[in-house]
Amino acid sequence: MRESRLLTFSTHDALELSYRHWPALSSTEPTRRAVVMFHRGHEHSGRLSHLVDELDLPECDFFAWDARGHGLSPGTRGDSPSFATSVRDVQTLIDHIGSMHCIKEEDLAIVAQSVGAVVIATWAHDYAPKVRALVLASPAFKVKLYVPFARTGLRLIRAFRGNFFVDSYVKARFLTHDPARIQSYQQDPLITKAISVNMLLGLHEAARRVVADAQAIQIPTQLFISGADFVVESKPQVTFFERLGSLRKEKHVLPGFFHDTLGERDRNRAVSQARRFIRHNFDMPMAPPSLLDSDRIGPMCAEAEALAAPVAPNSMEGCYWRAMRAGMRLGARLSHGLKLGFEAGFDSGSTLDYVYRNEPAGLTALGRKIDQLYLNSIGWRAIRPRKRHVEELLRGAMSRLRSADQPVHIVDIAAGHGRYILEAIQDLEERPASILLRDYSDINVRDGSALIRAKGFEEVARFIKADAFDQADLAALSPRPTLVVVSGFYELFGDNQMIGRSLAGVAEALQPGGYIVYTAQPWHPQLKLIARVLTSHRDGQAWVMRRRTQAEIDQLVAAAGLVKITQRIDDWGIFTVSLAQKPY
Repeated sequence: MRESRLLTFSTHDALELSYRHWPALSSTEPTRRAVVMFHRGHEHSGRLSHLVDELDLPECDFFAWDARGHGLSPGTRGDSPSFATSVRDVQTLIDHIGSMHCIKEEDLAIVAQSVGAVVIATWAHDYAPKVRALVLASPAFKVKLYVPFARTGLRLIRAFRGNFFVDSYVKARFLTHDPARIQSYQQDPLITKAISVNMLLGLHEAARRVVADAQAIQIPTQLFISGADFVVESKPQVTFFERLGSLRKEKHVLPGFFHDTLGERDRNRAVSQARRFIRHNFDMPMAPPSLLDSDRIGPMCAEAEALAAPVAPNSMEGCYWRAMRAGMRLGARLSHGLKLGFEAGFDSGSTLDYVYRNEPAGLTALGRKIDQLYLNSIGWRAIRPRKRHVEELLRGAMSRLRSADQPVHIVDIAAGHGRYILEAIQDLEERPASILLRDYSDINVRDGSALIRAKGFEEVARFIKADAFDQADLAALSPRPTLVVVSGFYELFGDNQMIGRSLAGVAEALQPGGYIVYTAQPWHPQLKLIARVLTSHRDGQAWVMRRRTQAEIDQLVAAAGLVKITQRIDDWGIFTVSLAQKPY
């Protein structure tokens, strides 16, 4: 039996989470490989120890964490600041394994159960990691709560009480038929019976999003569905599998199995299939499908075409959207934000700057209330964390440059008003050597220049009118930038050739070792409303967005010769911000 070492890694908010490491027994492979395991809800890494020997992969290292609030890890039992925080913890662990144990992301396979499987599926969707394989056992995409309208009730109670905890109704005998596993579960002092309502509802919302958009996941995936599961429903698991974007995928339904799929009495069947799947994907060369032509073929292209297609005006849907537009036009008479959106475009730099300021304004108290509701719509709520993430990665890149004794020359190729750039650096002790803000809009150049003067950056910053898709113009930037920012811009244009030319110009201009901060919108729950009701800054046309999965935008960045380093995403999974570097 392999012995484990108990270790810790540090999260972004300075928690030391516990994990176990089982070193490989022997290996003839030129590179180290590893399996990283994620436990189900209420449990901890020790409950997965049996899989290290049973999977019989002596050439692989094994790792398993205790999620925050579980096992030996700190945090309130059964809780996390958000479900997205736990997903980010996964990426932090993967980064830690790379830096501390020298095992690259592409040399990892993932095994996860239940809640852990939903965390991993969300991570695969949101972060587009380059791991070899996913093995997901009974993912808890929809927990059986048995009480009618339970989730609605929990939301209502939370609205009045705030976050609170509920105890699991599941008994050990409903998890597995294995008597030893039942007894160990009942006697394990590290089992966490409670789960916070924030986590329970966050799990549900993330699962709905990932199941709906599973086509974005391109990683080889093996799914196990327990045939007699009292804890989670099987239908969302089947839907997830059918929608999976990976061409290498397989589904196994295990008759009679309870929820603890990989801890069942007859688990050898599933374990042997997982071993085969993991080993085969390790032995095969990585060959992720190219997504560079996703603007011309595939689900994201078809989705955008459907959004752009006209709706029959006298149909029920046509009447609904006509009424919605009329209502928002009426609201624009009182709400300053709505009025600005219809005048300048809801995707304009002026609108974005207004949303960033987040100060409801309008005629009368009713107008201000309408404006507040507008500013609190899900898209705008998510875009403000995007601003904070851009500022965080911008400051981080500046710190990296200074540590490498490189000058900080910042260029934003489509800056809007440039507020996030200026606010990110206004409190720093040492200012950049130069800041160049560019935009194609005369209004943005005018208002951005005024903002430079208002914040006292005239000595180092200037704002010019320029085309962010002019490859030759970007390549000729002087001084050559060491830090380029592209925030909220590429998302407005569906054509990948345009984005490719822009990135190629940026990559040519960047000094070796320089960085680019770029954003993406892999998901949005209101795409149809936006396309049918809101207008773009481009001649008042309908604002039809073509989503890019994170894997697609990362491939476009990689095609320009840039290497992704890190990423941030909001709690709703709508906007991502990433940092990439030009190799020396």
